[in-house]
Amino acid sequence: MSTTREAVAPLVDAGTRTRRFGRAALAALVLLCGLTLLAGFANKDRCTGPEFDQWGRTQPDYDVRNKEEVCYSDIQHLWIGRDVDRHVFPYVHGSITPKGVLVGGVVEYPVLTGLLIWGGAIFAHNDAEFLLFSALLMAPFGLATGWLLGKLARWRALLWAVGPPLVLYAYHNWDLPVVFCAVAAAYVVQRGWGRRGADRPLLDRALVASVLLGLGFAFKIYPAIFVLPLALHVLTAQRGRYDVAGAVKVALASIVTVVVVNLPFAVFGLEGWKASFAFQGMRRVDITTNSVWYWSMRPFMSDDAMQAIVGVLSPMTMLISFGLACWIGWLRWTREGVYPWIPVSAAMLCGFLLLHKVHSPQYTLWLVPMLVLMRVPLTWTFAYFAADLAMGIGIFRWYYAIEQGQPSGIYDGFSAQAVVIGVWGRAALLVALFYLFLKSDVVPSARERVADHLAPSPPPSPAKA
Repeated sequence: MSTTREAVAPLVDAGTRTRRFGRAALAALVLLCGLTLLAGFANKDRCTGPEFDQWGRTQPDYDVRNKEEVCYSDIQHLWIGRDVDRHVFPYVHGSITPKGVLVGGVVEYPVLTGLLIWGGAIFAHNDAEFLLFSALLMAPFGLATGWLLGKLARWRALLWAVGPPLVLYAYHNWDLPVVFCAVAAAYVVQRGWGRRGADRPLLDRALVASVLLGLGFAFKIYPAIFVLPLALHVLTAQRGRYDVAGAVKVALASIVTVVVVNLPFAVFGLEGWKASFAFQGMRRVDITTNSVWYWSMRPFMSDDAMQAIVGVLSPMTMLISFGLACWIGWLRWTREGVYPWIPVSAAMLCGFLLLHKVHSPQYTLWLVPMLVLMRVPLTWTFAYFAADLAMGIGIFRWYYAIEQGQPSGIYDGFSAQAVVIGVWGRAALLVALFYLFLKSDVVPSARERVADHLAPSPPPSPAKA
């Protein structure tokens, strides 16, 4: 094996030189990312001020402007209604009413996002300052994500750094930290850390990645689904046998991380901690959820029937999509010798976005790193960006038309048509990307491309399995 590595070393160096992405290029990428984040803040800041009422709510005509001018932000909106403006520490003293109203400082997000919300409000006196301080807290996560993607995928990371989703959604909600956790997990598995880098044992890298995914769960839920393909990657990595102990350790690392982060809140404010999960469970599929369930079922049945059916079908079909992705990944491993955990994770994310009962606009930020890391034709990415733009702009213009009593039917204007294009265009593209991700490879460096093919891990023999 050492002879083989020595033989390919010149090829690795030559490939690296040919495709060089040095510090200057990486700095330029991060700078562009910073400018895009600034544009994203300016886009949301258009909705703030110039005056404020006694509660710190933007005046005049806040509820009209945020839709008419397409500058709505959950961050600004939730300044009022969750005791954020009162600087109440989240969860500890809160609960949820029988009607699903959160009180006492509870927010509808996992605990690390709750802390982030509280931190952004500490020095704020109105919704404009809250938006500003929240943006300052989250911007480093957006920049770090750009840096990591640049290290992994070179100029392809421009899809993140200057793409329309970062302008539209960087400060729409609190999603930049969770995206960073997911990308950082992929980075440490691919590249490791410190001087040893990728020469560290796979299990060590996977354990750190699992901790990062657990932290991601404590910001927003979705990174937790990546733990399963990561564990399968470790399970099948050793030649001739399954590493069951390693796979279990990877799963436990994420579980322990989630428990450690959540335990203080569960101990000191159990009702408030449970309330955030109860809120999501009680959320109804409606015109604000943007999911295929609402658009495909609501015209043909009563609201109560739709809620009952979606409550069963949504989680069931999501789990089926996860299982299908993992199984197809297993088939690839039997052919190629390496379990494709990032392609499988990307496909699982597509299943989540397509089949969850809620598809908030900013979820596109979750998908963009996968479009960067996976070797799929850029035309698919640009098509998704186009459908997402139609949705991200059209939905608020459509809400504005409805609230102002303007004609809002499908034949009355482009806003309703844009929403239909966005909903079904994204849905069709997510189905296609589910397939494309599972048949594609990760975009690696030249060194990783050679190393990945030096010693593939074949399936173990039946006797050793």
